Amino acid sequence: MMKSNLLIKKGSNILKKNRIKSHIIDTELLLSSVSGRSREKLLLNSNLEMSQTQIRFFNNLIIRRALKKEPVAYLIKKKEFWSMNFNVCKDVLIPRPETEILVEKVVKYFKGRKPFILDIGTGSGCIIISLLQELKNSKGVAIDISSKALKIAIKNSRINNTFKRIKFVNTSITNFNRYKFDLIVSNPPYIARHQLKNLDVGIKKFEPKLALDGGNDGLDVLRKVIYKSRKILKNNGMLALEIGNGQYKKVSQILKLNKFKEKFLIHDYKDNIRCILSALNHY
Repeated sequence: MMKSNLLIKKGSNILKKNRIKSHIIDTELLLSSVSGRSREKLLLNSNLEMSQTQIRFFNNLIIRRALKKEPVAYLIKKKEFWSMNFNVCKDVLIPRPETEILVEKVVKYFKGRKPFILDIGTGSGCIIISLLQELKNSKGVAIDISSKALKIAIKNSRINNTFKRIKFVNTSITNFNRYKFDLIVSNPPYIARHQLKNLDVGIKKFEPKLALDGGNDGLDVLRKVIYKSRKILKNNGMLALEIGNGQYKKVSQILKLNKFKEKFLIHDYKDNIRCILSALNHY
């Protein structure tokens, strides 16, 4: 037997020695998962006794995090996004805080309305599920070329009570020609292929390459999304894109070439332009 506070201290020290900056919160999340108690409960009651089985599981997760740099979200099989828990595994990208900024802006813009939404490359489903949680009368379609990712998105939509309002389709955007939408959202792969090797070990080793690789300049999928959106967006519709750091100028040019005008630019926490909301420019 060992007390929870001692386990957290021990685990945190191991992660720190292995140069993991988020060593404290990572350790707390791992112990929370193993113990079946919320992180808050663990911190409020630091003298909880952990069983030998729990200690063994915890030590195993700490070693995987420390030595393999396996992301915490994959170790505990979930990630919080928009105050909800989402199932994640190596078939889907881990939801990022930057994407919440996109959700926040779109929710504000469509508040009180019921847009018909298309989510391109839905992954875990975190964007469309979060939007439908806020826009209660809305429905949508979520597409992904990965059938494994779609299975996770379907599971998440059931857990977060949006399944009946989303149609899931296993397809690429190039082959998708159904319906017209009030809102198209996408967080496509936007890392240039030659830069994949420079990503953090945890990302390049564990996250799905399909969801990261944006081709030679990182904009291959973005181009397809913008081109197709021109055809399936309603007249007063909105296209909301998450883009990579430093890609704004190039993406802006692609939007203009496809007759889009920018409505809003959204900056991340480091003041980089990371999301663009645009509408079709009707002359």
